[in-house]
Amino acid sequence: MNSEIRVPEVLLIDDQGEKVGVVSTSEAMTMAEERDLDLVEVAPLARPPVCRIMDYGKYRFQQQKRDKDARRKQKNQTVKEMKMRPKIDQHDYDFKVKAIKSFLSDGHRVKVSIFFRGREMAFLDRGREVLNRVRGDVDPIGKVEMEPRMEGSYMRMMVCPSAAFQAQKAEKTKGAETARVKNDTVETA
Repeated sequence: MNSEIRVPEVLLIDDQGEKVGVVSTSEAMTMAEERDLDLVEVAPLARPPVCRIMDYGKYRFQQQKRDKDARRKQKNQTVKEMKMRPKIDQHDYDFKVKAIKSFLSDGHRVKVSIFFRGREMAFLDRGREVLNRVRGDVDPIGKVEMEPRMEGSYMRMMVCPSAAFQAQKAEKTKGAETARVKNDTVETA
């Protein structure tokens, strides 16, 4: 930027975005100073290097603003874990599946774990049956991202929200918001 540019000639782009051509660095600096702007090297590896006349402070501010907006719009997706046993009671199973559905509808990924103790390790098929039941029960809302597999004394399966359900949920939210706006306009009229 400005006096830090050490090459003798640069390809200059002015503040309007128009290509001026190859000029000496000192000439480019004087053109930038006349307009009270900065000379910024945008492509240092090009031959000759490309420099642009711009307000560098304003450019940095707009770039930070764009980055901040991108971070705000980014969807944070956390992983929730639901632990079960191979001999889970029906009521406990229903309660945990209800919680899994709630997590999925909120947009979270869910790790479903079956914990085996002692002699239960001989009956891994019971744990797999429980995970398959979970898969069937959360089918419209979530899809299996990672198939059931053993990790130590746990059998784990990863479930994530299905794209179709998320799109349907977004459409419902949009429709509800439109209806709310219509009601507000009716009340004010």
